[in-house]
Amino acid sequence: MEQICNDLAMEQQELDAVVANLDETGWEIMTPSKGWDIREQIRHLAYFENRAKLAASNPEAFKQWFEEMLQDPITMTGHMETTGKDLTAGGTLKWWREERNALLDLLGKMNRKDRLSWYGPDLSAISFATARLMETWAHGQDIVDALGIVRKPTDRLRHIAHMGASTFAWSYTVRRMEVPDTPVRLELMGPSGDLWAWGPEEAKNMIKGLAEDFCLVVVQRRHVADTDLIVHGETARQWMSIAQAYAGPPTEGRKPGEFLKRKQSPVD
Repeated sequence: MEQICNDLAMEQQELDAVVANLDETGWEIMTPSKGWDIREQIRHLAYFENRAKLAASNPEAFKQWFEEMLQDPITMTGHMETTGKDLTAGGTLKWWREERNALLDLLGKMNRKDRLSWYGPDLSAISFATARLMETWAHGQDIVDALGIVRKPTDRLRHIAHMGASTFAWSYTVRRMEVPDTPVRLELMGPSGDLWAWGPEEAKNMIKGLAEDFCLVVVQRRHVADTDLIVHGETARQWMSIAQAYAGPPTEGRKPGEFLKRKQSPVD
């Protein structure tokens, strides 16, 4: 668990550095997620770090809470959308820091195979931590897009790419679609130049390209048409049109062409 917890902490710290020096006006900048400003993005992360903390510290309590919430989805949505809503920008950042640090402390003491209840299927501790890293990176993408920043990709993307590859079936199941039995080969180039691969080499359906592009698609921050991914085969094309690496109901993601003309200035 040490490596994934270290990577999660680094991902959180990098996003923290992006937002920490924003003034109140900066926190109110709207992001590509409809109706969400930067403060809402961080509030959302803080809320789910809080729920994750409960799942990690008291799995039965989380399971009971979640089952009660499922009886009244309106109440669950209200709880998610209003908790922490009255906090200032500084208060929101403080809340996120407290919740994420508490969660990291809990995850660091767990065995990678420990099981935790969550909003979708139960997850192993290592997958749970990976999901938190993925969420941080995805919402961080919304924030840097809003600020006109291009992040330098890191090899932490391997965690997200693995989760993207592992949620092939989930992308169909969550939409009540039949899961294809056709294998798909993934060949992705990591930021350090290493080849990351999943799926049988002989598969006729194939996706090739940069790991960052694949990760952006599976967390629905880019439409596949706005990436340089090479996609061969009907199943591969269909998967990339519905890919969803995170739990929760199906979502639509970005529209094609949404980011093609966005002007951004690279930063280290």
